[in-house]
Amino acid sequence: MGSEIKLFILQILGLLLFGRLLHCQASARYSFVVREAPYTRLCSTKNILTVNGQFPGPTLYVHKGDKVIVDVYNRGNYNITIHWHGVKLPRNPWADGPEYITQCPIKPGGKFRQKVLFTEEEGTLWWHAHSDWSRATVHGAIIIFPKKGYTYPYPKPHLEVPVILGEWWKKNITDVVDLFLRTGGDPNVSDAYLINGQPGDLYPCSKSDTFKLVVDYGKIYLLRIINAAMQDILFFAIANHTITVVGTDASYTKPLPRDYISIGPGQTMDVLLEANQPPGRYYMAARAYSSADGVAYDNTTTTAIVEYNGNDTSSSSPSLPYLPYYNDTNASVNFTGSLRSLADSDHPIDVPLHVTTRIVSTVSVNTFPCELNNTCEGPNGTRLSASMNNISFVDPYIDILEAYYYHIKGVYGDKFPKFPPLLFNFTAEYLPLIYEIPKRGTEVKILDYNSTVEMIFQGTNLVAGTDHPMHLHGYSFYVIGWGLGNFNVTTDPSGFNLVDPPFQNTVIVPKNGWTAIRFKADNPGVWYVHCHLERHLTWGMDMAFIVRDGKGPNAQVLPPPPDMPPC
Repeated sequence: MGSEIKLFILQILGLLLFGRLLHCQASARYSFVVREAPYTRLCSTKNILTVNGQFPGPTLYVHKGDKVIVDVYNRGNYNITIHWHGVKLPRNPWADGPEYITQCPIKPGGKFRQKVLFTEEEGTLWWHAHSDWSRATVHGAIIIFPKKGYTYPYPKPHLEVPVILGEWWKKNITDVVDLFLRTGGDPNVSDAYLINGQPGDLYPCSKSDTFKLVVDYGKIYLLRIINAAMQDILFFAIANHTITVVGTDASYTKPLPRDYISIGPGQTMDVLLEANQPPGRYYMAARAYSSADGVAYDNTTTTAIVEYNGNDTSSSSPSLPYLPYYNDTNASVNFTGSLRSLADSDHPIDVPLHVTTRIVSTVSVNTFPCELNNTCEGPNGTRLSASMNNISFVDPYIDILEAYYYHIKGVYGDKFPKFPPLLFNFTAEYLPLIYEIPKRGTEVKILDYNSTVEMIFQGTNLVAGTDHPMHLHGYSFYVIGWGLGNFNVTTDPSGFNLVDPPFQNTVIVPKNGWTAIRFKADNPGVWYVHCHLERHLTWGMDMAFIVRDGKGPNAQVLPPPPDMPPC
């Protein structure tokens, strides 16, 4: 009994200290009221889940080094959590947001105060719901300016414009999810893609509300592009204009001029647009890059308009940009493989050169046999699933962070494999069906504090080989290499870029290929790893790292806040 009282007192002291830190250090406060609101798209109206009635949701404006408090009120009918995508949140995984990983959901009528600290991020990130498929409409931009007194490492833009790419279903998103979970097949594809919440001119009942960017000839504009789509990597371009990438995932890059970009769900790109074309009207447009053979995808194109100020628009029709074909893998990897960190004296990088922990993980689409007396719509009557290292992740009944912090047994295992448990030609054209069936489990990988980690994501051709935008919470990582086919542990490391690799939080693993990342495990806590294609996450393509505490109070997880949502 004495030890229980001591633990209770320590918890109360920790909660009081955490609350005091929140109150003293906040640079800004926001209120997020999650509630339903009616929105009309594609000729019909439905209620969608929003923050403050806005779709897309409100933008957070902060400076590097700011500390923000967000009070989240759930006035909707479903559980909700909010994730600050790409924000490191040093020592504070309690604010990260993934449901049943770092918190239990905020129930209808509930409230949760989240402290968000911006330390090394600078550029564009975003926030979104991280429970079920609510992020389809519950998301918004985060604009992180340089520290006060500092400037951008590129020409100062005349205007900065968030460009949020999204998806729209005519049906309620909960009905879409319920249907494919019940049938075991693929979810219905979306009915439209969106730019800043609008489908654009090429869809019915949409032309009058198409997003428009009015520009002045000769001026430079910073587009902060966010792929908030649920299901697809997207190609994006502006007709007759070159765009120059200067940042990705809130980290500066060497200027990369391109006619188009490829951007995966979860990723952000900062691009400069120079208004240097004959005055007129030009479409910006986005459409899917979908590489999986035989898998349905939304083949529509969303548009917005770049209109030169003073142009007579009475008779001019905007021109469409060139976008690569929907399954052009080379177009996607040639772009993503060209990104390089700025890596100058003002923005140095620190690529781990000595690796203490090496992990190779397959990322696969899989199948389970259909249940008895049921009919499933996956391949050959199976139920679709997904896995990392042949383990299809199962959400626990309470969050892993709570179980770890309070030493609650039986919630998760710590046996996530360092290497694939099944070795075969991962990218062969034909593979035995027996390899398609994974194991179910809730397994994590334990990392020592300050260990240096190299992780190889290896795509497979099981069921349907495709690209996977893999996201790591709590960290950004250096993308040191990629390739098509199977990773060769003997020869491929010689081609790693350890000089100026891009620093990202989400990376696209190419179809039937591999991607290598490195990071230093200097942020203690529980941190989620998952595919950002929502169906793959739902099917089990996820795991978590637990980074142990280091020595000293500044290397240890903060105590939980006093209002953590109960399980």
